[in-house]
Amino acid sequence: MRSRVELFERIRRDRRREQLSIRELAERHGVHRRAVRQALASPLPPPRKAYPPRQRPAIEPWVTVIDGWLLADRDTPRKQRHTARRVWQRLVAEHQATLAEVTVSRYVARRRVELGVVEVEVSIPQTHPAGAEAEVDFGEFYSVIAGASIKCWMFVMRLSHSGKAFHVAFGTQAQEAFLEGHVLAFEHFGGVPARVRYDNLKPAVVRVLKGRDRIESERFTALRSHYGFDSFFCRPGIEGAHEKGGVEGEIGRFRRRHLVPVPKVD
Repeated sequence: MRSRVELFERIRRDRRREQLSIRELAERHGVHRRAVRQALASPLPPPRKAYPPRQRPAIEPWVTVIDGWLLADRDTPRKQRHTARRVWQRLVAEHQATLAEVTVSRYVARRRVELGVVEVEVSIPQTHPAGAEAEVDFGEFYSVIAGASIKCWMFVMRLSHSGKAFHVAFGTQAQEAFLEGHVLAFEHFGGVPARVRYDNLKPAVVRVLKGRDRIESERFTALRSHYGFDSFFCRPGIEGAHEKGGVEGEIGRFRRRHLVPVPKVD
């Protein structure tokens, strides 16, 4: 406001001293003739026109629903919170909404920041020969069973070439679940990959040695011998996190797509 007041003052001063025309004043000060007339009429600029809030006809009917889901995410395990795509999928499936995914994404991105629910996901694509390799890991998720929130474990085997994956839920990540997960996955795929990547899962590794050397459990060694595949163990810690990013990304994708909202069973 101060700069416009000063501009009006200069216009009025030039008019008094030099008797310049409206056109000349407009050219000198680089403004529209309408602004010159306003300055000559009053030393104070007129108040800016108040515009009504912009309408959001597509998203407006669903704002309360979306906000409710995002607010509920505050009390939900971080890895099972809504993504923008999942919000859009639920609106279409549960509320028969007819709006574009990008409309939901823009609203969710802004609203998530306002509500303090922010996530950043990064993935690195990899390429592998067909049938050469798979990755295995456990991922945790929660389910409400008989009214109680229970931590469950999802065994996942992902084929590195095709990206196809097998998932099965267990109540534990003990060795029995680990071995059974392999058997079920091989039956599902109808074959066995040449090599399987692991981090240092306790059901497979008894002791981590120098570099990539490991002392493996006897039961895991017997499973590997029976099916004829090789094992590859990633480096411990953050240094090896990228070495099996495919299965970690698959766990997150499956969890967001099929386990949001938190599943409830009797």
